[in-house]
Amino acid sequence: MRTLMKNCFAACLSYEKTPSEETKSAVQLSFNSAFSKIDKAVKRGVLHKNSGANQKSRLSNAVKSVLEPTVNK
Repeated sequence: MRTLMKNCFAACLSYEKTPSEETKSAVQLSFNSAFSKIDKAVKRGVLHKNSGANQKSRLSNAVKSVLEPTVNK
């Protein structure tokens, strides 16, 4: 599971360096697979629900900051 999160963070970094449709789809794919694995782990009792929610929140914030950068006003 940690590997999936690291893959998602790595995909975010690669998208920041070279934004393209290919790297954007890699970010989305890794994000979706990580979410799925976290949900399955919580469902089976491997992870506590709060721990799973924390991990999902970290991933969401990382992906959101990369795909939707804020504009400084």
